Amino acid sequence: MKKVITAIVLFASTKLSAQIPEDALRAAWNTPSGTARQQAIGGAMGSLGGEISSLFVNPAGLGFFKTNDFAISPGFSFSSDKSGYRGTNASGNSISNFNLGTSGVVFASAPGRNGNTGAFSIAMNRAANFNKDVLYKGQNDYSSYAEQYAIELANSGLSIDDAIGTTQLSYGTRMALYTYLIDTATINGSSQVIAQPSKNAGFLLNQQNKFRSRGGITEIALGYAANLHDKLYLGLGLGIPIFNYSRTLTFTETDATGNPNNDFASSVYTENYTTRGFGFNLKLGMIYKPSATWHVGFVLHSPTILGLTDEIHSGMVTNTEGYAGTLSMSSDSLDYYTNSSANKVNYDLLTPWKMMISGSYLFGAGNADVSKQQGFITADIEYVTDKSSRFHRADETTDPNYFPAVNDAIKSSYKGNFNFRVGGEMKFNIFTGRLGFAYSTSPYKQSELKADRMSISGGVGYRNKGIFMDLTYVQNIINDVNFPYRLSDKANTFANLKDNGGTVLFTVGLKF
Repeated sequence: MKKVITAIVLFASTKLSAQIPEDALRAAWNTPSGTARQQAIGGAMGSLGGEISSLFVNPAGLGFFKTNDFAISPGFSFSSDKSGYRGTNASGNSISNFNLGTSGVVFASAPGRNGNTGAFSIAMNRAANFNKDVLYKGQNDYSSYAEQYAIELANSGLSIDDAIGTTQLSYGTRMALYTYLIDTATINGSSQVIAQPSKNAGFLLNQQNKFRSRGGITEIALGYAANLHDKLYLGLGLGIPIFNYSRTLTFTETDATGNPNNDFASSVYTENYTTRGFGFNLKLGMIYKPSATWHVGFVLHSPTILGLTDEIHSGMVTNTEGYAGTLSMSSDSLDYYTNSSANKVNYDLLTPWKMMISGSYLFGAGNADVSKQQGFITADIEYVTDKSSRFHRADETTDPNYFPAVNDAIKSSYKGNFNFRVGGEMKFNIFTGRLGFAYSTSPYKQSELKADRMSISGGVGYRNKGIFMDLTYVQNIINDVNFPYRLSDKANTFANLKDNGGTVLFTVGLKF
């Protein structure tokens, strides 16, 4: 455990202090949207085919199309977060937003001389939703957020005068120095770096972390599939994800002892942080029909190569009572003071591999009489190599030792996780009913970090004379953790988060 935390603190001690393991996980451990039909069956689309959302799951499914299709999938999502931190429960604000699930067109080709067909598709989809409001708070007699800055300064070996003016240290540490949140003191005849909030025995702190994030990943994809004798379907897809993430954060720490002479009253750290960029990925898929009633699918998603730019603006206000009064500092003023612009960094992120096997059983397959009750049961098992995410520097301005430390921490912090999806559909003439379930296991190595994702879904559909409409509701339950800060000399405190939310999706389409 200490090896993990040490690596985290090493890469946190940079001029930007931006990339941490959670940044890699954000691009990998998420719940993508889709069409209303696909979401109604738990997102299990690895072996069914004949759905435009196949382009984002298993592009081989495009080979089932025999007609041209157009579909659009507007949706509405809402959620609320609850938290538990050091024995105190809290709730964030409820939020809601409109989004667009899988929408686009499929063009099917006429049969060739050998009877084989193919299909091409271009579509877009919401691959991740970052919208959330989180609040957690509690009392802490174990650690202070100031200790991370004291550790960085102590490890640097720099004097206070040299440290404030260098970009070798993070914004947080230099602001903590300027506002006297940390300082040096002679203890037992030696000079040591101290954190004011926790330097005295019997300290007790009120801590609160409040952050709001917005944005998501919108993926535009192109794909082609070949249908070989209605038996074997082979597909290839190219994805272009557009990444947009923003966060505003306020962390507050106040003295809870009531002592007006312990050199600390309060400190407030604020941050505005954005990440933007785009990338590329490939999806390879196959569906095989050993019989009319059985489909099996195999899928491989390559890592996404993302080119990203982070920008951060932060500030700190600290009240050290009679020690230094009330002082404030911002990253912009530090940039001006040091004649630098260290609040922006360009880098590349390589996301994990994804591998999937899938199977479907169809009732009444091949029956031309649509008045006969028909349907299917389908299931996917997907494995994601979360610990294989990697950061790489995109220019020469970044310390070459920075991202290897980040990557070591990712390998130490995460493990591969499984995604299970199952769903079914029953057709009653022109109407259908659907149910689905999905579950994602934890990507964290440490057993004390409890995290998983679960969704329960249901929907109805209508198909008649080339027009189709689907309506779905998805209930999501997400458990995760959040670290307000990281330390290398003791166990880290964290908040448990629970996100309850729902999504309503409506897909309307036309065969032409």
